[in-house]
Amino acid sequence: MADVVETKSGTLWIVATPIGTLSDFSARAGQVLQQVSLVLAEDTRRTRRLLAGLDLKVSGSLRSLHEHNENTVVPAVLQCLREGRDAAIVSDAGTPVLSDPGFELVRRVREAGFQIASVPGPSAFSAALAASGQPPLPAVLIGFLPPKKGQRRRRLSEPIMSQATTVIFLSPHRLGAELLDAAEILGEGRPATLMAELSKRHERAEMGTLGDLAAGREVQKPRGEYVLVIGPPPSEPRSSHKPGPEEANQAYLAALDITGERREAMRIAARELHLGRREFYALLLENEDL
Repeated sequence: MADVVETKSGTLWIVATPIGTLSDFSARAGQVLQQVSLVLAEDTRRTRRLLAGLDLKVSGSLRSLHEHNENTVVPAVLQCLREGRDAAIVSDAGTPVLSDPGFELVRRVREAGFQIASVPGPSAFSAALAASGQPPLPAVLIGFLPPKKGQRRRRLSEPIMSQATTVIFLSPHRLGAELLDAAEILGEGRPATLMAELSKRHERAEMGTLGDLAAGREVQKPRGEYVLVIGPPPSEPRSSHKPGPEEANQAYLAALDITGERREAMRIAARELHLGRREFYALLLENEDL
């Protein structure tokens, strides 16, 4: 126990868990879980299996924390901290809070003035970003895409994905559809790396363009957990071609079909044609069909 950092009472620990290989679980993480009074887990069954696999006995209670009960669990955690007892939060795999429940808990604990300490470790976000071969910075984590097609396409159309390297978690059940939507909205020629089973024995990766990946071997028989790292769009020299009103209107209508919002459609279409907003709007006004 000599390696455990001594902390004051009433601390919430954020403890990272393996994303595929049990031996990635740190000794410090195990020591912290053994000393806290309360362990919060997204899925207590999976956490119990993890603890059993590590031959780790936890003296504190294990309680579920997920998106549907976070508001009711937070008061109990705050009371635990007020009583001078420590608590820890773990996710099913990786670093808690990033793409899992826990944000509201962390925010409320911070606001209440209690200490929060991290036990860093595995993260699918950083692991995929480092190994993808795509520019690592700037980068954004999107997490999982909405399962419904319309919502998914609107998310992919958000400006945050237009320039920076973007990391997305993909469902194996929707892999083909999600890659097709990404290729259509972000551009078939946009560079990307599709990674599967990170840190596991059969880890694999496929690098190419979004168009390549949407038609690649992984979509034929999806297996395991996927992370898609989309690089920034390739720089293109400005064309000497000047779009006309008809071309501007076509680009606008195509973007409107995706976003459903006039202002956002105009922004996307203007960017695709390498025009300023005022210049693009002037072309639209010239089109009698608008």
